[in-house]
Amino acid sequence: MKTLLSTVALGATLAVTGIAAQAEVTVDVLHAWPGHRHFHEAVAKAFMETHPDITINFLAAAESYDAEHQAVVRDAMTGNLPDIVFSGYHLLPELVHQLQARDLDVPLAPFIEAEGGATWLTENYAPSMINLTKVEDEIYALPFNASTPIIFYNKELIEQAGGDTDNLPDDWDGWIELGSRIDALGDSITGASYMVDSWPDDWLWRALISQQGKPFMAEDGQSVAWDNAVGKSALDLARRVVAVGGMDQMEFAQGRQQFAAGLTGFTVQSVNSARSFEELAKGKFTVGTDVFPVADKENGKVPTGGNGGLITAQDAEHQAAAWEYIKFAASPQGQKLAVLGSGYMPTNRLAMAPELLGDFYANHPNWATSLRQLDRATPWAGYPGTNAVEIWRTQRDIISAVMSGDLSVEDGLQEMVEETNDLIGR
Repeated sequence: MKTLLSTVALGATLAVTGIAAQAEVTVDVLHAWPGHRHFHEAVAKAFMETHPDITINFLAAAESYDAEHQAVVRDAMTGNLPDIVFSGYHLLPELVHQLQARDLDVPLAPFIEAEGGATWLTENYAPSMINLTKVEDEIYALPFNASTPIIFYNKELIEQAGGDTDNLPDDWDGWIELGSRIDALGDSITGASYMVDSWPDDWLWRALISQQGKPFMAEDGQSVAWDNAVGKSALDLARRVVAVGGMDQMEFAQGRQQFAAGLTGFTVQSVNSARSFEELAKGKFTVGTDVFPVADKENGKVPTGGNGGLITAQDAEHQAAAWEYIKFAASPQGQKLAVLGSGYMPTNRLAMAPELLGDFYANHPNWATSLRQLDRATPWAGYPGTNAVEIWRTQRDIISAVMSGDLSVEDGLQEMVEETNDLIGR
C-alpha cells in the first residue's frame, strides 16, 4: 500500500463487472481534484471492460494540482511512486526534472513509435495539445483534460441590470461596468467574480498577462517579463473587478457556491464547470457562457489548463499496462466519457466526430464556448526550478491584498516581482 495516499478501489463498480477477479496487473493512478473522481471512474470502467487483465486503482485524489505535485515529489524521494500521475500541464516540466534527477522519468517515445509514430500522433492530437505535454521537446504525457478560462453568467441578473445577453461586452471595461450595475441590484447580489486571489494555482493570474498579448517570462527564462506596465495593468484590472465591478472576495469554493446559488452576475471559471453549473442552476436561473475578454484582439492569448497522463511506473509490466490506460483515456472514446462527465475540451481531434462529441457540442453552446477561443489558446507554462508552488502562494497573498485595497498596485507589483524572481533564483 502507498504510504503517501490511501488507495481507493472502484468498489461497487468492480464488484458488478467482476473485473477485479480477472485482473493480472493493478495500476495505481493519482489525479487531482476529488470532484473529478466520477469521470475518471467512468473512463476506467470502460477501459477495464475491454482490458480484463488490468485493474485501475485510484489513489485518494489530491486537493489541487499543487498538492498532487508535492505529493509525487515526496513519493519520488522515497521510491514509492504510483504508476500513473495526471499532472497539471504547468507543473509537468518541474515534475519531469525531479524524476530525471533520480533516473525515474519515463519518456513516451518508444510507446508512440510502437503505435505508428508521428502518423498516429498527428491523426489523434493537434500540435497545440501535444506541446502541452512536452518537456525539452520530449513527450512525457498524453493530454487528458484541456480547458481555457471562460465567463459564466446569470442571464436573469444581467437582464435585471439592463444588460442584453445577445449583445454582451467584448472587453473588460464593459464587463466590469455590467458587474457594477448587477451589484447595485441588492445587498445579497455580487456583480463580478474573478477569483485570482483564491484560485488554487496561477492560471487566472497568467491569463491577466497573456490577454494583453505579452510574454510571462523574460527571454532568459529566469525572471518575469511583467515587471513593468504589463504587470501594473494586470493588477489594476484585478483591483477594479473588486472596487468597481462589485466583487466580494471569498474562498474558492464559496465563490463557486455563490454563483451556483444565483447570487453572482458573472464569474470567470474553467470550462470544466459547464456540467456542474448547469446542474446546480437548474430551476433557479439560466446559465450562459462567453469567451474570455482579451485586451489585445490580435495577439491576446488565454492559458490552456488541464492535465496529462504521465507514466511513473518503474517496471516493464506496469509501464506497458499504464501506457494502455493513458492511451485509452486520451482516445476518442475515453475523451467522450471525460468531456461529458466534466465539461473539459476534448484533447483528441477524432473525438469531434458527430457520433462522439460533434453533435453534442452543436446542441450545448455553453460547453462549446472554449472551442471558440482555441485560436487564442497558449500553453500554461511553469517556472524553472522547484519552487512553483511556493511562488504562487506568495503571489496570491500579494494579489489578494491589492484587490482588497490594502496594498497599492505599484507596491504590490514591486513586491510580486522581487519575491518571484528571488524564488526562481533559489
